[in-house]
Amino acid sequence: MIKIGIAGVRGLSTLQGLKIMPDVEIAAMCDLNEDALNNAAERIGGVKKYRVFEDMLESDIDAVIIATPMQCHVPQAIAALEAGKHVMSEVTAGVSMDELFWLCECVEKYNRIYMYAENYIYTPQVQLVKSMVLRGMFGETYYAEGSYLHNISNILVYPNGKTSWRSYWQCGKRGNFYPTHSIGPVMQWFPGERITEISTFSPGVYNTVGLKQDSGTTTMCRTDKGKLIQIRTDCLSPRPHSMDLYLLQGTEGIFQSSVYGKGNLAGDVDRVSLTSRKTAKGEMDWTPLTEFNEYLPDKYKNATHEQLGAGHGGGDFFIVEDFIEAIRKNIQPDLNVYKACEWTAVGLLSALSVTNGSRTLEVPHFRPAMPLEEKRVKL
Repeated sequence: MIKIGIAGVRGLSTLQGLKIMPDVEIAAMCDLNEDALNNAAERIGGVKKYRVFEDMLESDIDAVIIATPMQCHVPQAIAALEAGKHVMSEVTAGVSMDELFWLCECVEKYNRIYMYAENYIYTPQVQLVKSMVLRGMFGETYYAEGSYLHNISNILVYPNGKTSWRSYWQCGKRGNFYPTHSIGPVMQWFPGERITEISTFSPGVYNTVGLKQDSGTTTMCRTDKGKLIQIRTDCLSPRPHSMDLYLLQGTEGIFQSSVYGKGNLAGDVDRVSLTSRKTAKGEMDWTPLTEFNEYLPDKYKNATHEQLGAGHGGGDFFIVEDFIEAIRKNIQPDLNVYKACEWTAVGLLSALSVTNGSRTLEVPHFRPAMPLEEKRVKL
C-alpha cells in the first residue's frame, strides 16, 4: 500500500485519480487554513489532518503531493525528499533560479521520485497530436505556439479581504510567471529537444490593479536543434479564459487548436491540415482533429468512466497513474526534475529578459551531476 499525503487543498484535483488507483491510500492532508482543511478532509474521508507540513512528514506516508502556493514548492519538496518521501509538485517548480539548482541537487542526493504535475500534457488533445508527430504525419516539426490567457484579477485578494500570494509571486513580478501550461504540451511535439535560449517581449503594464505584471508577455524560445516556440501568457487583461491555445507547424502539415471553444462563439474545433490530404486540385484544407482519434494512445481510447471523471478527459487520472507507477518501479518519470526546472527557468529568465530590453538569455542545461560552474545565470 502506497500512502499519500496532500499539501494544500488544490491537491484535491488528484483526489479522484488517487481514489481509483489500486493499493493507494490518501492517508494525510495538510493546510494552514483550518476551515479549508476540514472541508477537504471531509471530501477525502478517513484522513489524518495536519496544520504543519513538517508534522505530516513525520507520519508514515510514502509520498506527498505539493499543491500549495508556488513560493512553497521548493522548500516543501526539499523537506519531503530529506524525510525520505517521494514528491509530485504542482507548477511552477520554484520561484528563483537558485531554488531550481537546489531542487535538482536534492532529488539526486536523496534518491527519491520527483514528478512535475504539469497536467495539460495529459489532455487527450495534446496526446493525440503527440502520437501523430511520432508517426511523422506532420513531417519535421519546426514551430509551435502555446498561450495561457486567464484573467486572474478576481483572485488577487482572498474573500476575507487579505492580499493573496498571487499579488506578489505571480502578478507582483514582470515577465512570464506561469509558462509551463504552454511549454509542457508543445515540448511533447519536439521529442528529445530542450530549450536553450529565450527572449521575452511585452507591450508594457496596462493593468488597473497597480501591479507590476505585464499586460501580456510573449516569449520566444529556441531549442537545441534551432526550432522556435512562442509562449504567451496574459493574466490581467480583460478577456475570456483561454487555457489551451496551441499551434504546431511541420513540413507536412499544421495543427491549430480551437480559438473560440467556449462562450457565445462556441463551435470552433481543434483542426489539422496535412499535405497527405490535399484535394484533387492540390489545395490544403482543414480537417477536425477528432477524425484522427484512431491514433490516440490506447489508454485514452479504453479509459473507464471513472478515469475520465478524474478531469481533463482522463488526464488527471493518467498523471497520477504515472506518479504511482514511478514509485512502484523506482524509476524517475518522464516529467522529471530536469524538465520541471527547464520549463520553470523559461519564466524566471523572462523577467530578466523583458526588463533588459528583451535581451536573449541562455537557459541552463539541467541534467544529472550538473557542474557547479553552470549553475548561474549568464547575462
